[in-house]
Amino acid sequence: MIKGLSKLEVITLFFEDLPAGKAFYQDVFGLEVVYENEDSAVVRLDNLMINLLDVAKAPELVAPAQVGGAGAGVRALHTIEVADADAVCGELADHGVPLLNGPVDRPWGRRTAAFADPGGNVWEVAQILNA
Repeated sequence: MIKGLSKLEVITLFFEDLPAGKAFYQDVFGLEVVYENEDSAVVRLDNLMINLLDVAKAPELVAPAQVGGAGAGVRALHTIEVADADAVCGELADHGVPLLNGPVDRPWGRRTAAFADPGGNVWEVAQILNA
């Protein structure tokens, strides 16, 4: 095990349409932009920052690996713990955000639902069910 790999600070998500990504995180998540330039906007959750990056600038961050295309399929799932998954799903619907699935009770003790942002990045809300 490599020491020091225990604190996730920033997730960088790539967007073909950066203004749409920024609007999504401001409107749906209610996040404040803490840094912005022509190529990116950084928003902050309580314990994590999300860097919304224009996909044209992504290759320099991941080279020599290739940046996956927008329609290539899901590459990651980001899970947010919530107190009431059904209530959050209602709020997502109020914001015009369609669910990919759920809410559904999972065998591992969570009630989950998944949705995607405009860049195709998939998020999951997860309510801990009482055992």
